[in-house]
Amino acid sequence: MRDYPGMTVADLDAVAEAEALIHPFPWTRGNFADSLAAGHGGWLAQEDKRMTGYAIMMQALDEAHLLNISVLPELQRSGRGSALLIHLFAQARLQAATRMLLEVRPGNVAGQGFYRRHGFVEIGRRRDYYPAHEGREDAIVMARDL
Repeated sequence: MRDYPGMTVADLDAVAEAEALIHPFPWTRGNFADSLAAGHGGWLAQEDKRMTGYAIMMQALDEAHLLNISVLPELQRSGRGSALLIHLFAQARLQAATRMLLEVRPGNVAGQGFYRRHGFVEIGRRRDYYPAHEGREDAIVMARDL
């Protein structure tokens, strides 16, 4: 059974460990802790009490900003990311959001395709947004109406 409990400080070691496996430039435990302390929404994706993924989303007025959504490497491309994203759409609507924004790396073609399949479109770029192996990398900004 899939479940999406709220992320707590007690979850941060496991989340940071998973993040390090998933991303070449992972968020730190401190980044997750700071997000929760700032009041951003955090959720775990679980199946039978086992974490399969997680997400962090910031709400500002009528916009939700998806800051991080991740699924464990061995479970990617199994529909779990889509299920978690649909859960986030519902959470954002509960907070009166009418639009969701996110950033994605230009080199993350799979991520871009995932977001497009869920109705996101490119609305701009942020220069030098992400750390890269050599300097910085731009971000593609995408949005979707809720």
